[in-house]
Amino acid sequence: MVSDFNSLLDKVRQLTELSQALRSENAALRGELATLADENTRLSSQMRQAHDRVETLLSGLPAEASDEEAA
Repeated sequence: MVSDFNSLLDKVRQLTELSQALRSENAALRGELATLADENTRLSSQMRQAHDRVETLLSGLPAEASDEEAA
């Protein structure tokens, strides 16, 4: 009976330790996710800005000769 109780106690301790480890890992992953989401937002903004600059440059280029003859 006492050995069964000790075995159960050991299993409860292991479960508690595992639960704490998983909580810590979960917190770390949430932090990493937030950091990556912020980076994704920043990079998306940079891509939009670069796209807008390229569009502006392309619209300022003179038309090609074949385009002018067709008009």
